[in-house]
Amino acid sequence: MARIARVVPEVSLDRAFDYEIPKALTAQVTLGAKVRVPFRSRELVGYVVDFPNEPFEGKLKPITEVLGSGSFLPASLIELAQWIAQYYCAPLTVALMSVLPKAVRKADAAFKQRLWVEPLTAVLNEEVAVVLKKAKAQRAAWDYIQQNGPGWLAELSQASGLSAATWKGLAERNLVSIASRTQDRDPFLHSPVVESVAHEMNAEQITALAMVREEIAAEKPRVVLLHGVTGSGKTEVYLQAIDHILSLGKSALVLVPEIALTPQTVERFRARFIGRKVGVAVLHSHLSSGERHDQWQHIRSGHARIVIGARSAVFAPLENLGIIVVDEEHEHSYKQEEAPHYHARDVAVMRGHLARVAVVLGSATPSLESYHHAKEGKYRLAEVLARVEEGQMPTTHILDIRTAAKKGSPPVLVAPRLIEAIQLRLDRQEQSIIFLNRRGYSSSLQCPQCGHVEMCPNCSVALTFHRQAAKLRCHLCDHSASVPHACPQCGFAPYKYTGSGTEKVEQALVEAFPKARIARMDSDNMKGKDAYAKTLGEFAEGRIDLLVGTQMIAKGLHFPRVTCVGIINADLALQIPDFRASERVFQLLMQVSGRSGRGQLPGEVFVQTRVPFHPAIQFARHHDYTGFAEQELEFRQSLHYPPYERFILVTARGRNEEKTIFVIEQLAREMERLKLPDTEITGPSPAPIARIEDRYRFQIFLRTRRITAVTPRLRPLFMDRAWPDDIRITLDVDPVDLL
Repeated sequence: MARIARVVPEVSLDRAFDYEIPKALTAQVTLGAKVRVPFRSRELVGYVVDFPNEPFEGKLKPITEVLGSGSFLPASLIELAQWIAQYYCAPLTVALMSVLPKAVRKADAAFKQRLWVEPLTAVLNEEVAVVLKKAKAQRAAWDYIQQNGPGWLAELSQASGLSAATWKGLAERNLVSIASRTQDRDPFLHSPVVESVAHEMNAEQITALAMVREEIAAEKPRVVLLHGVTGSGKTEVYLQAIDHILSLGKSALVLVPEIALTPQTVERFRARFIGRKVGVAVLHSHLSSGERHDQWQHIRSGHARIVIGARSAVFAPLENLGIIVVDEEHEHSYKQEEAPHYHARDVAVMRGHLARVAVVLGSATPSLESYHHAKEGKYRLAEVLARVEEGQMPTTHILDIRTAAKKGSPPVLVAPRLIEAIQLRLDRQEQSIIFLNRRGYSSSLQCPQCGHVEMCPNCSVALTFHRQAAKLRCHLCDHSASVPHACPQCGFAPYKYTGSGTEKVEQALVEAFPKARIARMDSDNMKGKDAYAKTLGEFAEGRIDLLVGTQMIAKGLHFPRVTCVGIINADLALQIPDFRASERVFQLLMQVSGRSGRGQLPGEVFVQTRVPFHPAIQFARHHDYTGFAEQELEFRQSLHYPPYERFILVTARGRNEEKTIFVIEQLAREMERLKLPDTEITGPSPAPIARIEDRYRFQIFLRTRRITAVTPRLRPLFMDRAWPDDIRITLDVDPVDLL
């Protein structure tokens, strides 16, 4: 009986295929191995996911070749991918491709090989010295490498001004060796750190750490929800828990929600563990393909025992995992927008469950789902409610910007009281952060005579005016257009700019404080690979007085000299038709205000709003998470919203409106015929944003008590199904965005 390997090929199908293992490849075909297999009339790359024991009487095609060496997919990640495929109703291949980064899968993925030059002797004998006297370029090369040491051939040639042929001439005289060597594409290459030591913890931190260590030692660890106010030292708890894990010979995985947080987090972890010679790897989308490949391979080989990264780092191929930390666990950026629509926090919890590894979820404003699990006893709750070093929570001032409008004044962009507070910080040489979660200059361009608004031709949204680029731009499809001089509807000029973005706030602050050093951080100007780290580094060094930005500056960052935080239009997100709107506003206010007063200096927060008495704003003003959570959970329970019931969102997109409606109505009828248990189906109906990228959007909404009872019956409707070419159907389990 031939030995059989079950292989998932890189083709979008929801199944694995059996292949014979040739005797010559027996030793190389291991679980998780990367192989080439015949598939219909071609050959594909695939991954071994199982070795079935049942006999096969027919003839199987043999595996053609084993690519690379060792396992690309540990057994734990294969099991995790299979769970993702089932829970999120995704094809198995798609789930596996999420686990394995493209930088590793592509055919030419390899370490970078370059030529390394190294001297073979430190002393010239007389005979060679005479010869080199006549070969002046080679003598100059010899003197250069003696003074500066070995290096890469290309860099030595550039720095010395001597050709590669000159260096090769030295090699021919056996004075230097030139050999091919692997060059590590290291994202930390230009980021030296100073070693730090563990801080003394307060009583709450000690209790939280003890709880985490109990779960590390447990046979079946429970998730620990670490609820700690901003500045309470949650990171120190993480660091000391990981120090304990390392002492046990195990590894650690740390997830952060934003790329902007990664440089500062990585720096703190490297500083703590650099003295122990522990490798720290980083995984996020701003790495080059080569850097991502090398970091992943270092993790796979065991050279890196601590991994820090954004959403996809949850799949880091760490062996002997001891702890998973999900920082800012409430963040919606942990949710994957493309299939499979996984939530990295929930995947981390499942990875911990499957591997029997402790999982710590940390946040100053835990998601209501996680907080509910903790209150129900499913998770353990550790609370750290005092700031470290006796630091006080900032004083919060609510600025009602309606009052100026009542007096006939123009709308207030930056309130006078906030201007005064910023000036006070400039006088004291302290720093300020101004937050507005809307980029661009003006949110729309409207004719004051006929009311015409410049709309995106591809989406059901207004175009945003970007003054610096002198363009109108859609933030959904990235369509751009020139700014018209007159209204195309009635010919009236000039237009009226309505609404405000970070560009407009930045300009107002430049005009108010011409001598201040002001920087802006949003996705429009943070384009380069190192743009985040560079700007945050300058702010940390005190070379920026005033930082303006969107939510990428709102959380996780630690700058002790920031004593003033201003929040512009705090109630913007309350207008979004989503039951999570209040929770998001509360979380943002708490997270942004937490950037203030993190050192010895007291902090203040100024919240500009038109709805000063909204519960989300009032609870945030008093830093009262528990009060907000209890009121919001009561509201959710009365309306059967998560976490009390669960949602599934099915969306159809198509360029032809009637055809899209026809397809989703047919799908809705098929769902109704399934008679899904304890499930209410609503729709189809137009999505809140009815058109994006010139595609009409319609939704079916499922509300259920038991996701795991519903998804197995839904999967057959979506797997390996051929939809019309111009129609796209997506299924999102536990959606965080209902628009």
